[in-house]
Amino acid sequence: MEPIKVENVTVAYHTKPVLQDINFSVPAGKLIGIIGPNGAGKSTLIKAILGLIPRASGEVAVYGKPYKEQRKLIGYVPQRGSVDWDFPTNALDVVLMGRYGHIGWLRRPSKADKELALACLKKVGMEQYATRQISQLSGGQQQRVFLARALAQDASVYFMDEPFVGVDAATEKAIIALLNELKTQGKTVLVVHHDLQTVEEYFDWVMLLNMKTIAIGPTEEVFTTENLQKTYGGRLAFLHTAPPGGQ
Repeated sequence: MEPIKVENVTVAYHTKPVLQDINFSVPAGKLIGIIGPNGAGKSTLIKAILGLIPRASGEVAVYGKPYKEQRKLIGYVPQRGSVDWDFPTNALDVVLMGRYGHIGWLRRPSKADKELALACLKKVGMEQYATRQISQLSGGQQQRVFLARALAQDASVYFMDEPFVGVDAATEKAIIALLNELKTQGKTVLVVHHDLQTVEEYFDWVMLLNMKTIAIGPTEEVFTTENLQKTYGGRLAFLHTAPPGGQ
């Protein structure tokens, strides 16, 4: 059964459509890039799937059931710019927030929860910053903490909105290694991504989006110059100097 199935999803702001009649499903155990120009609706699509913004129409199923019944199976890493980093909390507490879907908001995290959270921080190279206030961390370190929080959720499907933006090369390398590890565990990971040069290296599958689904499928089949021109139009020449797939 597909981890994610989206049917006829439309999103509008003040009656103006931002996403129109989006239909797709994705297989399990794939690393999927969501690619498109600025304003194409990439972040909006993730938020609509997760119920963070209202849909004008359409349905979302997670392993064949409505999203609301399957929230525990979903992990989400938002854009770093959308987070209030001045909130007075440390890195370990941020990661422990990923456990609340399992333990409930009214129960205190157990010793096992804290040990798991520390293990997740260690996996992203941040265990020595467990007691550091998140406002005191660099952009790359903050992103690693949010990845650790997603890991602590122990989800089956992960949505990540521009996780590589504003991070150093070492953090980007660490993130992609982590995403590949999740994939080998059978997890499904959908990533909003803007760097066309790394798409073929990073992703098994690609969704090309510009208000509508232009194409979706295995990277070697979908990530072609023809599909990119349909997605980006005349802006493609500025974005992509080496045509994919030898075309």
